[in-house]
Amino acid sequence: MPAIQSASRPAATRPSLRDRVDQKIFNAIWSRSLVYNTCWEDPAVDRVALGLGADDHVLVITSAGCNALDYALQGPRRIDCVDANPRQNALLELKLAGIRALSFEDFYAIFGDGHHGDFERLYRTRLRAHLTPFARDWWDRHTHWFASTRGSFYFHGLSGLVARGVRAWFRAQPRLRVAMFDLLAARDLDTQRRIYDQHVAPLLWNRAVNWTISRQLVMNLLGVPHPQRRLVEAEHADGVSGFIREAVQYVFRELPLADNYFWRVYLTGRYAPDCCPEYLKRANFERLKAGLADRIHLHTATVTSFLQGGDAPISRFVLLDHMDWMASYHPAALDEEWEAILARAAPGARVLLRSAQSRPAWLDQVRVGAGGTLRERLAFDEARAAALQPHDRVHTYPGFVIADAPA
Repeated sequence: MPAIQSASRPAATRPSLRDRVDQKIFNAIWSRSLVYNTCWEDPAVDRVALGLGADDHVLVITSAGCNALDYALQGPRRIDCVDANPRQNALLELKLAGIRALSFEDFYAIFGDGHHGDFERLYRTRLRAHLTPFARDWWDRHTHWFASTRGSFYFHGLSGLVARGVRAWFRAQPRLRVAMFDLLAARDLDTQRRIYDQHVAPLLWNRAVNWTISRQLVMNLLGVPHPQRRLVEAEHADGVSGFIREAVQYVFRELPLADNYFWRVYLTGRYAPDCCPEYLKRANFERLKAGLADRIHLHTATVTSFLQGGDAPISRFVLLDHMDWMASYHPAALDEEWEAILARAAPGARVLLRSAQSRPAWLDQVRVGAGGTLRERLAFDEARAAALQPHDRVHTYPGFVIADAPA
């Protein structure tokens, strides 16, 4: 196993006092909560980048589990879902239990509408027995997230709190609320642009909104710690609020909203049958129930500890954006994680990751063994990443990285 060369890391990546304080706050929030109630990475982009085949063994960070279910529909041999937050795995466990034990209609009501009037009974009689002890204890205490007639599951969890705040703000501004629903109902880009430019943007952006979305507490609720915020600020002259405004404008003016289920569920608390993740479509639900869901295996662990606990080669890694904050909070642990990734990577294995930087600086800093930096060790498909990035329906990550391990 190659040795880690951490001493070469520039001092600028060491955490400041502000980072250390924010780390304690972020960890205190993260360690008690479900952070993500839905995935905010576009699997349609990932499918093209990954090119999954029947022999692939995939490692993906669990998050809300939506994308793992999407990848399973491509038929890879095995998918290992890894998350250090057991609540994220508990959510995917609940989805897998629902796939195995429920009808499509009940399953869609729970995870498509975010509410089922008979959820308490379904949970006790059909779902609970399929869960591990931690997931069972968690959902025993949170069944009301799906049972409330006044809300939606998608307004719960940390990111859901922010979505609930956005909904309340829209309700306080009826004209903006009507304009936003008109925008979601638009069926062509010309109509979207007209509605956004004339009716949404003038009401959406003001000093109070810019101030609110720039608060670190809001960023923490969305799973964005201070070091990642700094990366956003370095990328955008107008800071966090300017970046978010630019991202929202691009989504609403340049990408068709008819299939943009990410922003629909965030703004409304529910999907639509023709605008939802692939696992919420009847035919795909039946394919998952028929056996594809059984290829998904859950692990509550760090990526490093999971990789060090086995030796089977992995051909596809989907690592989301966690390395941004590791580079500042835990630089030595980031080195160790890459050592574990390359030790388990099959020849030519593909790695996908996202970043708040269009060109993540830590790729030029992390060294594994004597083979140079990651930028030198991996083969980056920058052309394909650049071609796919404009089609990302979430559009909140400037950096999309596709890299292959040595063959």
